[in-house]
Amino acid sequence: MRRMPVNDAFFLMLESRRTPMHVGGLNLFTLPKDVDDASFLGKIGDILRYDGELRRPFGEKLKTGPLGIAGNVYWEDDEELDMEYHVRHSALPKPGRYRELFSLVSRLHGSLLDRSRPLWEMHLIEGLQNRQFATYFKAHHCAIDGVGAMHLMMSMYSTNARNKVKLSPLSYEAYQAYKQQIEAGKQANIRPRNEEVRAISDVLREQLGGTVNVARAVQDMASVWMGRNTGVSVPFHKVPRSALSTQLTGARRFVAQSWDFARVRAVGKAFGGTLNDAVMAMCAGALRKQLQAQRALPKHSLKAMAPVSLRAAGDIDSANAIGMVCVDLATNLRDPARRMRTIKESMDAAKAQLEQLTPREIQIYTGISQAPMLFTQLLGLGSRFPAFSTVISNVPGPREKRYWNGARLDGMYPVSIPFDGAAVNFTLVSNFDKLDFGIIACRRSVPHVQNLIEHMEEALVELEDAAGLRTPSGRRRKAPKRKASRPKQAKTAK
Repeated sequence: MRRMPVNDAFFLMLESRRTPMHVGGLNLFTLPKDVDDASFLGKIGDILRYDGELRRPFGEKLKTGPLGIAGNVYWEDDEELDMEYHVRHSALPKPGRYRELFSLVSRLHGSLLDRSRPLWEMHLIEGLQNRQFATYFKAHHCAIDGVGAMHLMMSMYSTNARNKVKLSPLSYEAYQAYKQQIEAGKQANIRPRNEEVRAISDVLREQLGGTVNVARAVQDMASVWMGRNTGVSVPFHKVPRSALSTQLTGARRFVAQSWDFARVRAVGKAFGGTLNDAVMAMCAGALRKQLQAQRALPKHSLKAMAPVSLRAAGDIDSANAIGMVCVDLATNLRDPARRMRTIKESMDAAKAQLEQLTPREIQIYTGISQAPMLFTQLLGLGSRFPAFSTVISNVPGPREKRYWNGARLDGMYPVSIPFDGAAVNFTLVSNFDKLDFGIIACRRSVPHVQNLIEHMEEALVELEDAAGLRTPSGRRRKAPKRKASRPKQAKTAK
């Protein structure tokens, strides 16, 4: 047995029937030419049902003591692992549109994982139009985060359509091969430079400085509550009650859409910001339009929680390595240009605060700033005292076109977690020349969630108009094409 870290166990504590704490992903593929569909998918199913040694923790189940999840939690090997239970083959009803696919994923994502078994499921889905098929994978957040899930998926894909992969991405063998591939990309010379060799006294001073840095960040948070710092957003502070800050049901609704990477990045650059600033503005504009249509737009601006990956380059072992920042979405501003600039200023202030901290310090500070959320969620008060209005997360994905045994990867759509008080979650993956968005929401709290897709496009057009990226006739000016490059592991998920 091995003990589960406390920060991973928090996701077990937060879970209830209304708020499942698993993350997932819907991957969309086009079958190779000149293959028999049934035979090809049968072989894919055989690969996924691999019955050998699995990488941790996919061959392990939970073990708790007398106090249950309130005490120590451990991972232990499951000696009776049933791959037929974990890997399932489904077929969509005709006509096999994305609508039917999203409905299936909505139902699958709303059900809890069985805690008496390893905490994951893989679904192979056929019956889509245009010779497409899909996989839907979900795993408990105590076992994996978004970047870790991306590593898992990437281990089975190739940049060459002719390459054949016979290993399951969950196998220990695939894990070892992928880890060697990651390590091979690092610099061969690992000898420390002179300036990197530090005395023990320097290390001690660094540790002391870490304590000071965290204390300073907490002081900055306190100054926000006292009205002395208006640039930084923090959880709970001036987070308005809205139609999103409700108590969830267990039912979910999922929709997905892709946008051109270059198009969104051009908007960020036009305002002197980043692609992530533009993503935030798209989501902010969409939420503003959605709430206006419901006549429920709050007077004060909505706030978003943005996860930040703290995973070191090449780390594929950590279950969770994330921090969090709070961002002002400026939904109280009508002008899209002013809204974009306000979002950028809020993001810049959050980044400036994190730049003063090491990854370990960021985790400590995040734990302090988010601690009240744990109690409000456990006590069922998250809808009365929302820590934030929504979650917007950006996970780095592949920078080149990918294939799975010749099947072209067309989309990678994340499926994440809404909370009490934050009934909708936007998560996106950068996939070659696209940004693949997955939107998951409480089915009752956010009716007509598919309208958010239309509103995001409208918000993006408004930003393009404000930035002068569209011609007088309404056509988009051509944005520079994104150059394909070899994948690199980013340190942070912006």
